Amino acid sequence: MYPYDYRCRIIDRINRFVIYAENIDTGVKGYAFTNNTGRLKEYLSGGKRGYCRRRVKPGKTQYRLFAVEDLYGMAALIDTQLQMKAFEEMVGRGMIPWLRDCSIARRNPRLGSSVLDYLLNCSGERLFIEIKSAVFRGDRVYAMYPDCPTLRGRRHIRELMDLARRGGRGAIIFIAGLPGVKAFKPYGEGDPEIPRLLREAVESGVSVRAINIYYDPNTRYIVLVDPDLPVELD
Repeated sequence: MYPYDYRCRIIDRINRFVIYAENIDTGVKGYAFTNNTGRLKEYLSGGKRGYCRRRVKPGKTQYRLFAVEDLYGMAALIDTQLQMKAFEEMVGRGMIPWLRDCSIARRNPRLGSSVLDYLLNCSGERLFIEIKSAVFRGDRVYAMYPDCPTLRGRRHIRELMDLARRGGRGAIIFIAGLPGVKAFKPYGEGDPEIPRLLREAVESGVSVRAINIYYDPNTRYIVLVDPDLPVELD
């Protein structure tokens, strides 16, 4: 269960990490933190309803915006840290069939010139994993990534390709944090290099997967919809 402390109406995005919002219940306005650096124009625009929690260590922002209203009364889970916590729990509880024989050996392992998200132990074999947040909705039914150019994303894909070519195992996992999607698809208009690199990565032996979750503000749970959401790279 992941309860929110208050519902807010998003007024404006001040910068990459700060949102100006109004508490719907009290009318008090203030600043909330977001850790998702994507543009997220369809969510962080004026008038959208969001869900916030108090920050453990408040600074300039006392609250953390972690989800934004979307389809069917459900919410897009935009918080990248929460997405990763959900992934860790799914791995630990064996909820991802294709990772059922795996456990998390290390967080933030170094690979080449990059620091990735996880190193998993899968029946004695090492599996390097990079998690990417896919909360851009395309054609209503696709979770997409990225919504803006990402040099970091390109570098991570190339590092995993180099690993696979040397005989190692690597995977890129897109967390589709949206309700009502049927597949993941790379967004070429956000970064034209990413679709090509992902196709090349698969050819090199890198596993490209997607997991569909979202936030239900009624039950206050993060919901796992599909642990193996279809991936469309063509």
